[in-house]
Amino acid sequence: MFSCIKRLFHKEKVELDPMKYLIVGLGNPGEEYDETRHNVGFEVLDNLAKRFEVKFEDDSHAWITEFKHKGRTFVLIKPTTFMNLSGKAIRYWLQKKKIKQENLLVILDDLNLDFGRIKLKGKGGDGGHNGLKHIQQVLGNGNYARLRIGIGADFYKGQQVNYVLGKWTDKEWETLPDILYNGAECTLAFATIGIGQAMNQFNKK
Repeated sequence: MFSCIKRLFHKEKVELDPMKYLIVGLGNPGEEYDETRHNVGFEVLDNLAKRFEVKFEDDSHAWITEFKHKGRTFVLIKPTTFMNLSGKAIRYWLQKKKIKQENLLVILDDLNLDFGRIKLKGKGGDGGHNGLKHIQQVLGNGNYARLRIGIGADFYKGQQVNYVLGKWTDKEWETLPDILYNGAECTLAFATIGIGQAMNQFNKK
């Protein structure tokens, strides 16, 4: 009897897979948000999915797909919770896929970086980004990697929301494929050669 009670109250330790990575592209669901600056995280993941010939499926709180590369499993999610509730999807899939928080990478747009520049960091604050605010609130800390994709700040005072939710210009479209490719390459490097080397390689571009 006592052994039964012990098993009942024993909390099984969950073993996390060190070779599995959760890659999260931030954005908003819905056709009206397609090809907008705020959805550049989605677009980087689309680049990866196309390259590895996998397709996203609608699942709990996110569109999800995965592929293997150099012995690592990349789980890609595009949250369907809208930007301001992104943490909900991340927490769910970290637990569901048994992934360590240190193997989490969040890809997002950044007004404070020049258009086209990318910057990888191992941790940090939310920088005023609503997606990161909710993630930090849900996880309880900012100790996770993030890849910021610069969208510039070419807008008049008071027009920030319209700019962020606006479509890419024709001029931006010309160089966007290269930017998305660099973001995808940095993502692969994060998991394969480590964040330190990946930062040295891509933060200088």
